[in-house]
Amino acid sequence: MDWRHSSLYHQHEREHPRMARHLITSALPYINGIKHLGNMVGSMLPADVYSRYLRQRGHEVLYICATDEHGTPAELAAKAAGQSVADFCAEQHEAQKAIYDGFELSFDYFGRSSSQQNREITQEFARELKANGFIEERAIRQVYSIADGRFLPDRYIEGTCPHCGYDKARGDQCENCTRLLDPTDLINPRSAVSGSTELEVRETTHLFLLQSKLAGEVEAWIDEHGKDWPTLASSIARKWLTEGLNDRAITRDLDWGVPVPADTWPALAAEGKVFYVWFDAPIEYIGATKEWSDADPANRDWKSWWYQADDVRYTEFMAKDNVPFHTVMFPATIIGTRAPWKKVDYVKAFNWLNYYGGKFSTSQQHGIFTNAALELLPADYWRYFLMANAPESDDTSFSWEIFAATVNKDLADTLGNFVNRVLSFSLKRFGDTVPAGEAPGEAEQALGTEIAGLLAEYQNHLEALQFRKAAQALRALWSAGNVYLETKAPWLEIKTNEAGAALTLRTAMNLIHLYGVISAPFIPTTSAAMRSVFASAESGEPQWVSAEQATALDFVAAGTGFAVPPVLFAKITDEDLAAWRERFGAE
Repeated sequence: MDWRHSSLYHQHEREHPRMARHLITSALPYINGIKHLGNMVGSMLPADVYSRYLRQRGHEVLYICATDEHGTPAELAAKAAGQSVADFCAEQHEAQKAIYDGFELSFDYFGRSSSQQNREITQEFARELKANGFIEERAIRQVYSIADGRFLPDRYIEGTCPHCGYDKARGDQCENCTRLLDPTDLINPRSAVSGSTELEVRETTHLFLLQSKLAGEVEAWIDEHGKDWPTLASSIARKWLTEGLNDRAITRDLDWGVPVPADTWPALAAEGKVFYVWFDAPIEYIGATKEWSDADPANRDWKSWWYQADDVRYTEFMAKDNVPFHTVMFPATIIGTRAPWKKVDYVKAFNWLNYYGGKFSTSQQHGIFTNAALELLPADYWRYFLMANAPESDDTSFSWEIFAATVNKDLADTLGNFVNRVLSFSLKRFGDTVPAGEAPGEAEQALGTEIAGLLAEYQNHLEALQFRKAAQALRALWSAGNVYLETKAPWLEIKTNEAGAALTLRTAMNLIHLYGVISAPFIPTTSAAMRSVFASAESGEPQWVSAEQATALDFVAAGTGFAVPPVLFAKITDEDLAAWRERFGAE
């Protein structure tokens, strides 16, 4: 099918103009330890793939992320490490950032929710909400630990979930069934600080966000914008709306967090109250953008992305457990300020990546963590596998067997072997420049048409943020080169038609260049290696290839020098599998 007759192609060209401003955020990784592969595939990696693609298309992109540093787990993790919370968070921020650099995540800025910028913006949001009648003080009954001599925030309390029976549920949410909880809901509660069960309920005062007063506006906003979201995101948002938006406490009794401003709530500030982490964490998207802007204020304007930013398309990436806070609570917060802050246009939500049927878990140290993954293999192995198996429609399960099969078949055989065969054979028979050969024939014309159609399909899936389908289309593009090579068989063709064999190899080399461009969102390091094969290759990020260019397959001229790169992807052996199964467990 001619790509120009694709209705999807024209639909996306209408919906996404050639040049646009795209704001992209992925859910903030929490500070309490290195993240696992489930965190990577559920937010940061797909956001990076999409950001890279949009940049190649010529759009202006701002990809923002940060470490989420407030809340009870940060205090508990710091205590366990024998560090101050500030030192612990600073150290963990650098450790996480180094890993994300290793995964080639192309953040425009990777900030910290403990920044002064986030503190100031969060406090201003709270003042505006109070001025508009959406925050009030309420006396509540809260768990107090006699052994610890303090009120316990919800995450400082552990116990058995009344809904599913999980015995390590926290006082705010059960990690097992994801139900939101109050500490008083827990069965057999205990202090997460000391383990003491000597708890009692006492009265204290907190600030409440009056979500009930904003429910109608939030629902109207979701009715307007959520109809285009994936079912996973919209259904979770509507479930919360159906169950009713309750007023929610947005302060906690902690030593670490954004303090309640003394100019507005002097008594609570004197008591040391801080804002609930889920109040300030989404605001850090704005805070991190200001951090980015403040580093170069002459050339960066953070407000143009967030305030009266009607020309910006804002896309959020997150796993399903983060959806309620981003689609209901944060929009309610923004709406309540009565200021023209940018709200999300599209929420890309993911299900969970499991490990042999059990959940990846940072707190339980179950599964493969990102630092260990990079110790085993370069980032592109993981990037491709995770996106090709992204948990978009349902939960998916990681296994070493599936991982090895994907790497060996798609990366090593279909792509890597194609590159090596073409370049090695051409070097041996024609020297180290691209051979000329005869003019393209019917086979090359048919290949060009096929490649253009597959490229349009690949592009459509990336536009629609359908990453598994995009990976399938990319694999099909690689496969088309192999089918062409097997059909033309230049190792036989050269015996009777040397010019024809040269044409075949030149065409295949042009495919290598094409693959080096269009594969960049998924496997950026390998893509750069493929492009650098040719002496004429330009450095930096490549521009996207149009369907017309793909049809012609004339990116690399005859006579261009080339070099055979090292093996792009090493195959995973049975010995590798056995060692990794033993090290990480496989059950």
